[in-house]
Amino acid sequence: MRTASLLCALWLCTFNVAFSLKICAFNVQSFGESKANNKKVMGILLKILSRCDLSLIQEVRDSKGRAIQTLVKDLNRFDESNSYSYVESERLGRKTYKEQYVYIYRNNVLKVKEQYQYAKLEAQGTNDTNVFSREPFIVRFHSPTTLTKDLVFIGQHTSPKSAMKEMDELYNVFKEIYRKWKTENVMILGDLNAACGYVTIKGWRAVRLRSDPKFQWLIGDEQDTTVREKTHCAYDRIIVHGRDIISTIVPGSAQPFNFKEAFHLTEEEALGVSDHFPVEVDLKPKHYLLRSEL
Repeated sequence: MRTASLLCALWLCTFNVAFSLKICAFNVQSFGESKANNKKVMGILLKILSRCDLSLIQEVRDSKGRAIQTLVKDLNRFDESNSYSYVESERLGRKTYKEQYVYIYRNNVLKVKEQYQYAKLEAQGTNDTNVFSREPFIVRFHSPTTLTKDLVFIGQHTSPKSAMKEMDELYNVFKEIYRKWKTENVMILGDLNAACGYVTIKGWRAVRLRSDPKFQWLIGDEQDTTVREKTHCAYDRIIVHGRDIISTIVPGSAQPFNFKEAFHLTEEEALGVSDHFPVEVDLKPKHYLLRSEL
């Protein structure tokens, strides 16, 4: 009887891990045709992205749109047990420098319900017409396999020079999404440049995402999302708001993914892919049980 109970507990633990939904955000650093045509880089990218049910890719800089098409096509060949699609933002940037946000997702487990490109806003009391260098791209997914079925993601890559200002403005983005879609359950993710020389202790107090306790920062200040050994900065973050989505987070699952160590790469090889590590978090499946409940 004891053996049967242990086997049952082991099966339930395996079930929980196998069917959790993994959400990732990855600044791939100037992703375009050059990287898409590099077999070694693409091989590493495919191994990274195939771990995730959804990946927010940042710094997509291919004006022709071929690099992402190639990446998703290769991903579908690499991981034949799943089917991948993508949804992309406009090309965003204040001047000639442009980037796109791209959500790559498994369409056998997630369905796009709505998408919204946040509009350029005029900053009050200034001559600056753009609060964001690259306005957030928001996508709402239906997730039938997780405890929370309605998932809203706000993707953002801040400019280093205005990181704190942009992070604070994300509070207004959240408010607008609440008015638009009537949901408090959101995940803000991406390279926020939220560490080291781009933030100050005094400045943090003015960032509403930081001072409002309803927002939970899953990637802590002490973590390192950079590839270079000489740096230790939590630039990339995952922030959640809302009782339902917070209760869906698998405890301890929010981490940077150190693909350099995982795939036994040199620093130079890893930097060929990106100078950032992806950040990730797992969401509980419908029938999730904590180990303490087994």
